Amino acid sequence: MSRAFVREPDGDAADPDLPDRPLSPHPNYVTSRGLQQLRDELERLQNERRAITDSEALADKQRRKEIERDLRYVVARTASAQLVAPLEGNDQVRIGCRVEVVDDQGERASYGIVGEDEADAQAGLVSWVSPLARALLQAHCGDVVRWQRPDGARELEIVAISTLDLPNA
Repeated sequence: MSRAFVREPDGDAADPDLPDRPLSPHPNYVTSRGLQQLRDELERLQNERRAITDSEALADKQRRKEIERDLRYVVARTASAQLVAPLEGNDQVRIGCRVEVVDDQGERASYGIVGEDEADAQAGLVSWVSPLARALLQAHCGDVVRWQRPDGARELEIVAISTLDLPNA
């Protein structure tokens, strides 16, 4: 193909529209903290958009496109959020619980089961759709569950279930 018919982008032109962030096909279950995080992010993005609305600088035009994309995502996630209220009693693993386990090698660990957007592996918060959470959900204290990992299956004994105490974001 001749390069004569290929349009080169202008040096001053911003990138074309960014593709939307993918939305999960799963129900958007959230804890009260997760819902507040979505609301806070929505407010932050709206404020940032207002701050650069009239700018003609190329960097601001690109950033505005990123903000618009992120706003579409956060608006959709906020609209689809299904708040999971903490239940009384800690007899079964569910979203909004902290689960303490001992694996088949005697190692103890603690995981919080949360919505997809509030998952944070470093804080021990796993999404309810993760393989680990799926193995734990609906189990009771004393149950042994099988967690299929890429390096092989692990058995986890549930030793404690408590309400997840999350500070606000």
